[in-house]
This record gives sequence, structure tokens and C-alpha cells, in this order.
Amino acid sequence: MRFSVLAPWIRWRGRDVRRTPPRRPTIKDIARRAGVSESAVSFALNGRPGVSEATRERVRRVAEQLGWQPSTAARALSGEGAATVGLVLARPARTLGVESFFLQLVSGVQEALAVRRFGLLFQVVEDLDAECAVYRRWWAERRVDGMLVVDPRAEDPRPGLLGGLGLPAVVIGAPAVAAPPGAAISTVWADDTGAMASVISHLHTLGHRRITHIAGLPELAHTRRRMACLRAEAARRGLPDARSVTTDYSDAQGAEATRRALAGPRPPTAIVYDNDVMAVAGLAAAAERGLSVPVDLSVVAWDDSALCRNTHPALTALTRDTASFGRHAAEHLLSLLDGAPPRRTQDPTPALLHRASTAPPPPGRQGDGLA
Repeated sequence: MRFSVLAPWIRWRGRDVRRTPPRRPTIKDIARRAGVSESAVSFALNGRPGVSEATRERVRRVAEQLGWQPSTAARALSGEGAATVGLVLARPARTLGVESFFLQLVSGVQEALAVRRFGLLFQVVEDLDAECAVYRRWWAERRVDGMLVVDPRAEDPRPGLLGGLGLPAVVIGAPAVAAPPGAAISTVWADDTGAMASVISHLHTLGHRRITHIAGLPELAHTRRRMACLRAEAARRGLPDARSVTTDYSDAQGAEATRRALAGPRPPTAIVYDNDVMAVAGLAAAAERGLSVPVDLSVVAWDDSALCRNTHPALTALTRDTASFGRHAAEHLLSLLDGAPPRRTQDPTPALLHRASTAPPPPGRQGDGLA
């Protein structure tokens, strides 16, 4: 027998036979089996008064036996919501293929949403304008009840837009946002500044004075915080050769930025990468020049992952529970949907995990004549 799940026909014994898709159970089916009225079923399933606890339990048990689920479209039209939250990512899609951060973040989000039987509507777009257009469309179509917002910008139009639309949201990665008064917008973030300071302290203690930071997208607020911290630490510690260069987070741009840095007149003795993918690409770029890590060059990655643990040498990295980070963000959004007030929540600061990719700089370059 040959058949396609996309077609209403199957081929059976040489002839076409029309498939009859299974019918979804309805409230009428539940009422008939439970021996109650359809209005009693509606009251029971929606947690409304008007039926006894025994009836409510019997209706719910029958609904579960029949495999009944509420219709998202019907919920939206009735004003009960879509039981769905949205997440739009305005980054080049090619940069997401192997980066583990967002996979871990989304796994934590999904874990929290599953408890409440909420769905996650996810879309990747090219830029911020396209992201804002998706917000407007989903709002007009009543596709989502709220939004999770990632990659906050220094001057970010999204909180204002979402506040104006009346869509509750949680901004992930921002200590605070500019939103209209009364907007249901919470924030969840970790201290990028403190994390970067711990990296610079570690490298400085080892003796490194020429440090390059290969950063991500320059318009992102957390990129700016990390770059600002590097400048402040460099000024405080007397490191004139510490600098940041920005990329799109891809392995290709991470490798190219590494090649340029190492080919300069005063190449770094240590490089800090804003994600694991670029750090691994940097290892390969250093090997192209015959450099050994950590003998000739120390490497640090932001956000620990399987990539960091399974390279040779294993990478010193900033580690945190990214799935927990996503779970907290989703829980805060669900709280907003339940009517709770907006909150500003700081998650634990990423901790530096020392591995084999960092060591003192090579003899003769120790301190490089600087303080």
C-alpha cells in the first residue's frame, strides 16, 4: 500500500480510495458520554461555577479519555486567549545552526510552557523591522497571548510597540526597558559586566596584557555592555592593547576576525569570544598559523557547551544554566498573563570555568613590558 499523508486519497489494491480523516472529539461528544448538558461541559472545562465538583471531575475524565483539546481559534474568538506565546529572532538564520545557546534557552522555555499546556510560536526574520511587523500581525490575528523578546538593543522600539499593542512580554537580557506606563513588560537578565570582569581578571592574573574580545552583533545591548566592561577594565589595569571587534556570531566571521587579530603588529596573547562557535573556529584559525593553545594563545568562550568541553584543548568558558534562564523567562510571562505585575529579575551571573585553553603567555611576552 502506498499513500501520502498530504493527500486525501490512498492507493489500495490498484484503485484510489478516499481517506476519511479521524474526527476531532467535540463538546457534544463529551456531553453525550458524560450524561450532562453541553453547557455543563463548558462550565467544567473552563473552571467556571455552575457544576458540582463530581460533575467537573467526570467531565474532565471523559474529555481526557476522548483526547479532547480546546480549539485555539475558538479560544481567541471567545476572548480566552490562544494559549500560545511568541518568540521572534532577528538574526541571520545561518548563525543558528550549531550555536547551542538558543536551543538550551528554548528548551527551558518549552519546559515551563508545557506545564500550562501553552504552545510556542517561533519565527526567524532578517531584521528588527521585520520582527516588529510580525508582532503587529500576530496581535491582529490573535495568534499569541504574549511575547518573549530576546537580543535587547540600546534604543529598542519593541517594548514600546508591545506596550502599545497591549501584549504582555518578557525581555530576556535587559536590566530595564523603556515601555509605556502600565505596560505588562517584565525583564530577566544576567550580569554581563560582572562576567566579563571575571574573564579579564583571570587573564590578567595569568600575565596577559594584550587581550582581544571577538564580540557579537554591535547593536545588541549585551554586546555593548561587554565591550564597555573591557574598556573599563583595560583602563583600570593599564592594558592599552585590549580591544573588541564585532561580528555576526558566525564561525566564518569569528575565524576571519581571529586571523586579522593574529596577523597584526601586536597580536593578542589571549582572545575572548562571545560564543562557543566562534571560539572553536578561532582554535582552527590559530592552528593555521602554527600557534598552539594555550602555549602561544589563550582562548575563552562565552556560554559553555558540548563544543567547549569536547575540543582539544577543552575551552575555558563562562557557564550558566541557560535552560533555567529560559524557564524563568517563560514563568514570568505566564505570571503576567495571570495578572501579576511586571518584575525585574536578575539571574545568577555566569561563572568562569577554568579549563586547559588558558595559561600564562609564552616566555618573552610575559607582561610585554606593561604594568
